[in-house]
Amino acid sequence: MDEIASLLEPQIPGLRRYAWALLRDCEAADDLVQDTLERAISRWNQRRDGDLRAWLFAIQRNLFINGLRRRKARGTRVGEEALNDVPAPGMSPESHAGLHDVLKGLDALPEEQRSILLLVGVEDLSYEQAAQVLDIPLGTVMSRLSRARARLRDFMETGRGAVLRRVK
Repeated sequence: MDEIASLLEPQIPGLRRYAWALLRDCEAADDLVQDTLERAISRWNQRRDGDLRAWLFAIQRNLFINGLRRRKARGTRVGEEALNDVPAPGMSPESHAGLHDVLKGLDALPEEQRSILLLVGVEDLSYEQAAQVLDIPLGTVMSRLSRARARLRDFMETGRGAVLRRVK
């Protein structure tokens, strides 16, 4: 068990960052990380040799998606007011406003694009690791990441999400 703990402990900061980016609530993020670690430990014997970090992020994302489905079925949702409670010690009002805009832009992205952007851009996973976490082909990772960056850039420039066009 000490061996498992020594492998999991260095992964916790990245799991916490990703959980907070997904949930924007410190307590809920801590709960998600705890659930992730519990699931990983209980299924340790099912783990294949390979990238531990990608396996943990896959577990965490699946738990997050399952939680979204449960909340959606219950009708509960986190409103924009959660963005106002972003801790920003020592930040200038301009920096805080910029952070607020980035978080709103991330929220405007579809979940699959937001996850790619967070995994590659924030957690510094390789494209291959992100593909493994999300269980999608490498080319899909690259195209979703490109679209996510473009939509976020557009949101930051215009202040609104991209308008979908009808293609004939």
